[in-house]
Amino acid sequence: SYTTDTKSREENKNTLENLYSLSVDITKIRRLKEWVLLQDVAYVKEIAGILQEMGADEITVANIIERCPEAILHSPAEINSQRALWKLVCQNEKQLIRLIEQFPESFFTTEYQQNQKANILFFQELGLKNNIITRFLTSAPNIFYNPVEKNKNVIETLQRNYLNLGGSEANMKIWILKLLSQNPFILLNTPTAIKDNLEFLQKNDFTDQEVLQLLFKLKGFIFQLNSTTMQKSMLFSKNIFKCSDQELKQLVLKCPALLYYSVPVLEERLEGLLREGISIAQIRDTPMVLELTTQIVQYRIKKLSALGYDIKSGNLESLNGTKKDFEVTYGKIQSKEERPIFNPVAPLHIED
Repeated sequence: SYTTDTKSREENKNTLENLYSLSVDITKIRRLKEWVLLQDVAYVKEIAGILQEMGADEITVANIIERCPEAILHSPAEINSQRALWKLVCQNEKQLIRLIEQFPESFFTTEYQQNQKANILFFQELGLKNNIITRFLTSAPNIFYNPVEKNKNVIETLQRNYLNLGGSEANMKIWILKLLSQNPFILLNTPTAIKDNLEFLQKNDFTDQEVLQLLFKLKGFIFQLNSTTMQKSMLFSKNIFKCSDQELKQLVLKCPALLYYSVPVLEERLEGLLREGISIAQIRDTPMVLELTTQIVQYRIKKLSALGYDIKSGNLESLNGTKKDFEVTYGKIQSKEERPIFNPVAPLHIED
């Protein structure tokens, strides 16, 4: 625990001198986390030494400390323990220092080392590859702060529900690993929330197979929702598209975004499409267009219009997909527009 009372204290001169010697931009630290400079004890030289041992040059060391000043408040023993921990999943120290430079806050959170180690070993036993675990450590570090029993409990709940929904024992491991790889944040949910959301879908007449299909398409994000928001989103879609319960179910299976996005988000995206002259009937035929933000839709329509493609009279498939998908579609339309029309039976006009 560090004091953040900045009014009655002065900056630690020894800390400042050591930071200057490492060419650290102290104005950045003052602007971001001045309280670090007020602490009585700091391990500037020692932490810099450990980073240099791992292969960091002077610029890298300065960059890490500027981005995460509290690094210098950890003891060398704590940082060496964290170093040993991350080496369980890193190929070498070169990769480790690269990760620390990119994600210093994740590395220098050392309060949960016991939980971190237990969770790393659990994920390895589960069959997750080390490169996936390092991605979790950097982009979803808080899942490692949970006691390992909590994460095991969530995984067991997912496995049990997968089998109850008709999933096979043979495919279960692949399904779990894929789900975790796509969305590790499902581990922050409670087993009760997972059970409630699956029950909501079943009460809305989705078959077990369809629930599995939605879980696959939603990449586990369904577990971060709740039955109230899902109910509101479905009701909104039903009213907008003027469809029966069965038709709505088919629309949701086609476009799970109708279940996932809140009513205000769906409203905003729908209004954006209508402003572009697109009809409700077109959106109902291709609901996946609601997965795109209004800005992306406007950009894509503008690009297609420049080629003479009228989105209002065609279907919306050409707008769909990832950036890469759209670029492929755009390229095909562009080459079609540029291709000269050649009639093989038309007479050739050859000048004398």
